[in-house]
Amino acid sequence: MEKKESLLKVENLNIEFLDKKVPQKVVTDFNLTIGYGERVGLVGESGSGKSLSALTVAGLLTKRKDVAIQGEIHFAGHDDFLFMDEKELCKLRGTDIGMIFQEPMTSLNPVKTIGWQVEESLRIHTELSKEERRERAMEALRGVGLSDTERIYASYPHELSGGQRQRVMIAAAMVHKPKLLIADEPTTALDVTIQAQIMELLKEINEREHTAILFISHDLHLVRSLCSQVLVMKDGRVVEAGSADDVFYAPKDSYTRKLVSAIPKFEREKKEVPQFDKGSDEQAETVLSVSDLNVWFDKRAGGLFGKKETMQVLHDVSFSIREGEIVGLVGESGSGKSTIARTILGVNQKYQGTVIHADAHPQMVFQDPFSSLNPSKTIGWILEEPLKNFTKDDKKQRQEKARAILRRVGLDEEYLFRYPKELSGGQRQRVCIALALILNPKFFIADEAVSALDVTIQAQILELLKELHEELGNAILFISHDLRVVYQLCDRVLILNQGRIVEQGTVEEIYKNPKEEYTKLLLRSAKY
Repeated sequence: MEKKESLLKVENLNIEFLDKKVPQKVVTDFNLTIGYGERVGLVGESGSGKSLSALTVAGLLTKRKDVAIQGEIHFAGHDDFLFMDEKELCKLRGTDIGMIFQEPMTSLNPVKTIGWQVEESLRIHTELSKEERRERAMEALRGVGLSDTERIYASYPHELSGGQRQRVMIAAAMVHKPKLLIADEPTTALDVTIQAQIMELLKEINEREHTAILFISHDLHLVRSLCSQVLVMKDGRVVEAGSADDVFYAPKDSYTRKLVSAIPKFEREKKEVPQFDKGSDEQAETVLSVSDLNVWFDKRAGGLFGKKETMQVLHDVSFSIREGEIVGLVGESGSGKSTIARTILGVNQKYQGTVIHADAHPQMVFQDPFSSLNPSKTIGWILEEPLKNFTKDDKKQRQEKARAILRRVGLDEEYLFRYPKELSGGQRQRVCIALALILNPKFFIADEAVSALDVTIQAQILELLKELHEELGNAILFISHDLRVVYQLCDRVLILNQGRIVEQGTVEEIYKNPKEEYTKLLLRSAKY
């Protein structure tokens, strides 16, 4: 059988950064082949080199003076891709290679309309008239499922939802009907329902336009659903490559097996009874009670100088958490999850209703551990700060408590003297959990505490939360849009939609017998 001609062939790609005294090699002997119309997944954790490899394929690193690149890239009949003239490379990148990124809000120009941005490459690379460019842009917007194209065309990025902005990014990348679309973590920042829609859209584009797709992600579940071939990267090297079925169901490399085993699944271990006396449900202490919570925010219609309007964001929200429970709060962006958290913490004080909790100073673990920690202070100083403010402990007592809580979250005492920038993402999140626990609270809030972490680190942090929960008996309000994680960790779940709790119950009840259509939609999307 004659082998099909490849669209893209990368051979022995090596990438070094030259901005330090000793050059830093970040990609070693990278090889990749993509056929016309093929969907290939590139998987790896942060720092594995997957995005740098893709940027080189797109020609975005080849002319940088602080980067040394060796190897060969053959694309659509061009054999000298790495050494191509910048003008020719720019044209090729604008017409035959499209690229979409993780965060559409930062990728789109906030002061230009959507129409202007979708048409940009047409202005640069074609001689089409204004009317012809508009028609092509409208066609591209319709092609990504945006029905209200007249309004979208005239809108600015901030006037669109996250899912609409990502569709606009795809439309801009597809306006020339490129041969290759590079999608770099295109769904990571999106809700589960929007994520499923974007994945379906990428499949549709691939089948309709026969556009090859290089799909880069740390979410192996999504890669498995989209791609026929998969490459796994670790420390700048491809450690395994093959068909999606082979890589996911019969992985050969130990690192691949580790990644696959860390994928959150709709499976639950039989939870052991915690080592504290909870008593019956009626006897267990209620550590958080929220009753008839209503919250309004002021907003200005039409921008900074527009008329002030009041918008209700929470409607009669009521729930409680008992001692030792882990309760999941699930909903899409804008549903009001974080507003509930801020109100419980006392940050938002303009509300009606009742919030009663067992702790004078409830604690919270946030999504991004790096921005949660003071970059100019050591970990020891950060951990001691709440003890200085809320206890009468002397310096020796504070230091001992800081050492003890670090050990509890699996970090050595030497981390007390490090700064946040000297820790990995997983280590920083462990410090944030230690910070939330150092005052020994009866409950704390974890707001998307694992969503920014790689799959293996996510699994470690979830296991840590389980261990601490069994050891200490803290109740947790666990806020997430990842229903797989909630299923593994939580006892009960609250489903929030447009500021209202539409369904609540035990995890088994909600996941196996959902009553509300919105809950069913979330579960279908999570099982994509």
